[in-house]
Order: sequence, then C-alpha cells, then structure tokens
Amino acid sequence: MNSIVKVKKLRENAVLPHRATEGSAGADLYACIDEPILLEPGGLVMIPTGIAIELADKGMAAFLFARSGLGVKHGITLSNSVGVVDSDYRGEVCVGLCNVSSEPYTITPNERIAQMVIMPVVCADYVEAQELGDTERGAGGFGSTGKK
Repeated sequence: MNSIVKVKKLRENAVLPHRATEGSAGADLYACIDEPILLEPGGLVMIPTGIAIELADKGMAAFLFARSGLGVKHGITLSNSVGVVDSDYRGEVCVGLCNVSSEPYTITPNERIAQMVIMPVVCADYVEAQELGDTERGAGGFGSTGKK
C-alpha cells in the first residue's frame, strides 16, 4: 500500500525522506544542520530536518522512531520515545534526540537521525460512562498477567 506524502524543503540543504530498501517500513530523516552537534551523555537536543510534510488524509499520521543502529550501537534515541506528526501540522519536522549512553556522540550534517513511518490512526469520540464492561483481566495493571 503506497500513499503520497508531499514534502516541502524549508532549507536548501534539506534531504527528502528516503526508504533505504523496498521493504523498509520507515523513511530515513536527515539532520539539516550546518555544523556537527556534540550530544553529551544524558544530553538532549532538537535536530531540524529542514522539511515540512502534508499527509494524504486526516486518518493518517507520521510517527518518528529511533534508528536501530543509533540506538543499539550508540545509545542515541528519541527523547519522547515516539514522535507524532499530526495530519494537520505543516511546520518543520524536528527530531528530539537524547544520549542514554556514557559516551558523547557527534551528530553530523545530513546524518540519518530517525525514521518516519506513515500509519493510519483511529479518530475516536470519547464519551463519559458511569460503568465499563467486565473482562477477565479487569483492573489488573502492570505485571498482572504474569512474567511468562
């Protein structure tokens, strides 16, 4: 299933999102920066991509995920776990990164810093209720279904 995502370059040196392989779920997002940025251990930084997007319909959203290589090899992940770009947002797509490792990491211009996956969303209506239906689990919370 393919969908058209319009991409507007906000800066001349911006790189359009790109899927590395035909089977890639996400398209790589690139750091649109002029100079390297040092991300210290425990540090946070907001990296611009130099692009804005327009999704095909309001039932879609763009979700930003960490690149596995950066996360596993260097401890560089998204500061908010998963970024959400709503269908009606037209500003610059930026990526909040954090360094959870014990080593500094340098982000270089045009480096692939995250991946963007376009997915459908359910736009629910929220209705107050006095009672909720019973289930086997009930109100059992974290860890209530056991370890295995």
